[in-house]
Parts: sequence; C-alpha cells; structure tokens
Amino acid sequence: MEATSEFAPLPLRFVDQIQWRYELIRPLVLFEERPTPPEAIRQRAHATGSHPETVRKFTRRFEQQGLLGLLPEAVAVIPKGPAPHVPPEVVAAIGRLKALYEGFQYQELVRIILCTCRYRMTDKTAKRLWQQNPAVQGALPLGDYHSHPDRAEARREVLKLYAQGWNKLSISRVLHVSRPTVDRWMQRFEAEDLAGLVDRPRGPRAPRTVWFPLMVAIDHLQKAHPDAGAFRIWSLLANDTISVRTVGRVMALNRHVYDDIPPPQGAKGPKQPAQPHPYKAHGPHEYWCIDGRKMDFALDGVRWWSVIILDGYSRTMLAGAIAPAEASWVTLMVLYTACLRYGAPQYCISDSGGAFTSNAVTAVLKRLAITPNPLVSTHGDSYTNLLETHFNIQRRLYDYQFAQTTTPTELEQMPQRFMTTYNTTAHYGLWQEGCTPPIPLRVLGDAKGRLYPPDELTHKFSQALFPRTTNQYGCVTLHSYPFYVEAGVPQTQILWWVYGEQGRAVLDHVVLAEYHCRYDWRDHKVQDLHDGVFYPTRFASPQGSLLPLNPHAALVLYRPKSLTPQVPRPRSSPQLWLFELVQRA
Repeated sequence: MEATSEFAPLPLRFVDQIQWRYELIRPLVLFEERPTPPEAIRQRAHATGSHPETVRKFTRRFEQQGLLGLLPEAVAVIPKGPAPHVPPEVVAAIGRLKALYEGFQYQELVRIILCTCRYRMTDKTAKRLWQQNPAVQGALPLGDYHSHPDRAEARREVLKLYAQGWNKLSISRVLHVSRPTVDRWMQRFEAEDLAGLVDRPRGPRAPRTVWFPLMVAIDHLQKAHPDAGAFRIWSLLANDTISVRTVGRVMALNRHVYDDIPPPQGAKGPKQPAQPHPYKAHGPHEYWCIDGRKMDFALDGVRWWSVIILDGYSRTMLAGAIAPAEASWVTLMVLYTACLRYGAPQYCISDSGGAFTSNAVTAVLKRLAITPNPLVSTHGDSYTNLLETHFNIQRRLYDYQFAQTTTPTELEQMPQRFMTTYNTTAHYGLWQEGCTPPIPLRVLGDAKGRLYPPDELTHKFSQALFPRTTNQYGCVTLHSYPFYVEAGVPQTQILWWVYGEQGRAVLDHVVLAEYHCRYDWRDHKVQDLHDGVFYPTRFASPQGSLLPLNPHAALVLYRPKSLTPQVPRPRSSPQLWLFELVQRA
C-alpha cells in the first residue's frame, strides 16, 4: 500500500508520534459523522498508505479518550468510560443507585447488581463503575418512613430493598429509622408473614373484661343446657367477639356465683386417641349414617328412641324422629323423609340392629341403589358410625330439654327443635377441619344426591308405605278397609306405614294411630285391621268428640255411604182382583 503524493512527505516533518497519528485520522474526526462510516475509514487508509484496522483503532480511541487515546500502548491510561463488556443496564443501575444513596459499600453494590440485573462482577469493577459514572439525574429519592402515608406499605418497601441486596444499615439511613427497628420488622415478617407488618398494639395488654350482659346470656344458656360444654355454649351464643376459652372461664365463674345452675349429669372420661376413619366422605351425600339412641328419661313409663340420619361430609342431620320403639317402620319413615328432601346417597352406614338390617329396609335400600354398610358392634367398629359421637351432642345439648317435657305433644316437637339448633350452630369437627363457617347447614349448601320424583320414590317404598288423604271426618280407606285416623286433620295427606303386623298412620313424623293388621305380600293388600290405638298429638281437634277415644280404645270404623247414585225404578201397576178386572174389561 502506497501513500498519495500529498501525504507521503508529511511523516518526514513530524517529530512526535502523536502528531502523526492525529494527522492520520484528522479528516475523520473533524468532518465525518459519528460513528465513522467504514467506507470513509477505507478511503483514508488508502490515502495515507496505512492499514484500515490501524485507522479504525486510532479513530475509536480518539472518540473515547481524546488525545490520550493516541499515546503509545506502553503509557496508555485507564479509559474513563465503562469497559466494553459491562452491559449498559448495569451502568444505568449504578447511576440510579448513586442518585439514591452515596454510602454504599462496594461489596453491597455487587450484591445489589446481582439481585437486580443478574450480572456478576467483582468489587473492583463496582468501584471503577461507581467512580467513573455520574449519578442519573431525575432518579426519585426514597421517601422518608415517617412521612409515608401508609406505614404497612413503607414496611413492605423495606422488605423489597432487603430482597434486592441492600443491607440493613443502608436501609435504616435512607429511611431514617434505627437499625433495631429494621431487625424487628424482619422478625415479624418471618413469624407472621405480611400480617406482621400491619399496625397493631404489641405492648403488654390488660386482662380482657367481659361485658356483664354477655355473662348473663351465658348463664341463661347454662341453665337451659347444663350438660353442654364451652364450645357448645359458644356456638349457641353466636358471638365472635368472645373466644371459647373465655366462655369456659365465664361458665366456671357462674357455677361458683349462681346456685340454680344444674350440675352436669355425666362426667367426662379419659380422652381417646384419634383413629383414622375408614368411611371418610369426600363430598356431600356420599355416606349417610343412621342410628338410634334410647333416651335417658321416660315419659309415662316408656323410654323413647331417637332415630337420626346424618350426612358424613357436612355433619348435617338430614331427618330424624322420636318413637316409642326402635323399629323398621321408624327407620323407613326417616329414610323416606331424607330421600324426599335431599335425594339418595351412595352408601348407608348403620349398626347390625334389626331395625336397620330387616328384610323390608334391605329391600328398600336395594331399590334405591344404596349400598348398606352394617357395622358389628362386637368387633369394635362402632366408632366408624359418626352418630355414635353425635348422640353425645344430643345428650349434652338437649337431653335436659327432653326431660322437661310432660306430654307427648311437647316431646314430638323436641327432635325438630334440636335438629334446627344443631344444624345452624358451629360444629367442633368442622371447625378443626378449617371450614368457614363451621356450620353444618352452610357446609352442605344446596348439594343434592340422586333425586327421585315423589311418585317414583313412593313406588320404591311401596311395600311399606301407602300415602292416603283423609276425608272430612279424618278417616281414610285402604284396600276397601275404611278406618279412623284423626278428626283434627281433615282433607290431609298422611303416610300409612306397614311392617309385620303393625300399621301406623303418620303425619309430619308424628304417629296418629296404630292398628294390628295383616299384609298380604303377594296381593300387596292390607287385611284384618283391628285393635286401634290413638295417641293425643298436636293435631288433635279442639272440639270434643261424642265418643271419647283413649290410647287403648277399640277400633272405630267409618263406613261411608254408597257412592252409587240411586236410579229411580218404574212403579208397577197395582194388582186388581179378578172380578174387578173382568168388570173393567
């Protein structure tokens, strides 16, 4: 490569190497645009007889360092700008940090850049970038903690800075808070998450005082339910401002202050360890539990039975009844009511008693496609029936109310009151499982099982159930047998349940009358009704009857008039005497 005639004698006149290098690139740095086009570099290299890379190197060094870039490599100085391998976003981040706070340590800068820009560098590189680059103008400074409108948001900003690599000393100096305060916020966040950053009094608290009317309300509930514990009284109180433990302390105080609170009947035994439940329901109406309990009191010398159906998922009592005996007809009556309201479940858990494993009950379960799971109590499996433990709730919550009844009418209303109270108050098991709210009826919601139309459901119970409507005198007719039920329920549909040699007329879970009868399973007809027994119920007519009925009265039959219209017959002509007939002829 040869130089042009204009540039060839110039090196003979230059005494300094820097002057020759500047003359080499002078037209490029004075007249060309930035960055220098490659074509201009090639033309200047051709004109001076130099290599294009030499011209390009001196041009780039002059643009970056000025005349210092033209010094020989032995005396070259450290460039003012960042090294070419440092990304521009790192340089911009250094400038913003310098505008926010100037007391950073270089190792702290390395940590901040690593957390924010994912760029790893040494503390020497951080020092060089910090010294060479000015602060970015326009970067908003961090606000003072004490002037922040939202204290919780300011504490979250502290956590954000700490997560970005800031140390606690820099955070405390920037926000004008002490170092122990920053440490305390970190400890609260580790212990309580974001809830620990909310303002609330954390100093020593005075003992909580209970309002006197609230103590009086707890006293009234104790008198009405003396066997109920602290959780059951708390659920009946339905007040979220007081805890279960506080209710227990108030109950203990009331027993010392008031003498009219009945003592609990049964003492608690040792707490049994929790065992895994083999029939854990994963949804509503998967498992139904049915069982009966003989009440601890007697009415007119008879200890009544309480039969209840419970949903295994929501712990909701779906249906229940109280009867003088634990019989299959009671089981079928309760099962019919539950299926009519909520549909049929998949499985039915019961004990091995005859009232739940009889042929009539088994046949109905088979027609409803319900798989029965009878438990043998002698094998120690009784605990798997949830009603075994829920009967304890009935005993503690409402047995005292049951014992106060003096008439069958009052006793008939108690099961529905108990189920309403139970289904609408908090349940301890649901509370432990984290259900919100822990109320059985709210957990069940609108869930239904396999629904059957009323006519089809009645057909499923056809061998045990006959729906009939009373006439104006309170009588019904079943398979050509008219019989009396109750004069107080005219033109009302009742259910006639037949099991074995017993027939019972039931209305709203209340037995109105009983008869001995014989049911022919081949013809599906009821025959030979006799020995009627009538019970005083809330449906009784207020008007006294001409023939008073007692619980052991004889059968009262009502024979309706013939419904066949009377057809007038033609009158025959009167018979005349023979002589009179001849005379007329």
